[in-house]
Amino acid sequence: MQHLLLVINTGSTSTKLAVYRDAEQIHTTSLHHSTEDLAPFATIVEQKGFRQQVIVEWLEEIGVELADLTAIVARGGLLAPIPGGTYRINELMVRHMAAERYGRHASNLAGLIAYDLGRCLNIPCYIVDPVVVDELAAVARISGHPSLERISIFHALNQRANAKKAAALLGRPYTELNLIVAHLGGGISVGAHQLGRVIDVNQALSGEGPFSPERVGSLPTNALVHYFFDHGWTKDELMKQFVGRSGLVAHLGTNDSRAIVARMQEGDSQAEFYFKAMCYQIAKEIGRISTVLCGKVDQIILTGGLAHSPELVAEIKPKVEFIAPVMVLPGENELEALALGALRVLQGEERARDYIVEEV
Repeated sequence: MQHLLLVINTGSTSTKLAVYRDAEQIHTTSLHHSTEDLAPFATIVEQKGFRQQVIVEWLEEIGVELADLTAIVARGGLLAPIPGGTYRINELMVRHMAAERYGRHASNLAGLIAYDLGRCLNIPCYIVDPVVVDELAAVARISGHPSLERISIFHALNQRANAKKAAALLGRPYTELNLIVAHLGGGISVGAHQLGRVIDVNQALSGEGPFSPERVGSLPTNALVHYFFDHGWTKDELMKQFVGRSGLVAHLGTNDSRAIVARMQEGDSQAEFYFKAMCYQIAKEIGRISTVLCGKVDQIILTGGLAHSPELVAEIKPKVEFIAPVMVLPGENELEALALGALRVLQGEERARDYIVEEV
């Protein structure tokens, strides 16, 4: 039986969509929403009706009947910490996303829309490996202060999809390999995948690891305390500084690695220095996390948008290939990862998980 899948990935100002016939993408688009489009809505959740109508109109435009869909799969949003996998969207998940119980993020919309359409069509709807995937080893949660536990927020969808892709290329099951996966994009996360579980990873959204094109990464504590009190920042102001206005943006005024490489080729020594500093920190993070696997690493995987850069790969690879062979799988391919996650369930290769959280 062939499956026709609708894939939904909602961003802050865009809705990325695809239709898959089994593993083959047959339609895709990225719909941009202007400031004027979104101005009537006070919150992200209030955009649901507008975004849903846009999706239905796109399907009509490309000649795909809603009734022909087999399943809908959405980018998972901010939920309670859960193990990796493909999850059925249930009423509890919908309540948590709609109430923004675990945080506000545009990806919550995708799950809400998928559930609404799936219920109307009486077809299954799923999310796959949301950013809150949490499989950390107990010891990995400990920091130097009991009130500040380490948490798992990272590029779970892309990391796990490319780990499975690498395993297939190696001709071995993902659950039998020890891998280090470095997602290199606007944010950077480096995860230790031990026999199919991500047992340690830096909190890539706002707090740990290498600095990235636009995020701050780990900071020296003493300097951070002085910086906070000297400037008198509010919490929101400080977070805006650290997520979106730090990293290469702060040092070089841009988060565009291609523009930075062009400056390097024109002899800009400052651009070269900070670009190489970011690569240095990425390589150091790969080395650091290899100890979690006792140095027994089958493969190091570089993925994400920055992995398209030969200059970046050339800086990182020589520093880490003594640990394990390096495989480069550039790009994010989120729509494909979502489709394949749902397809594994529909074809009986995996079992769908249920979102079950004890409510206090």
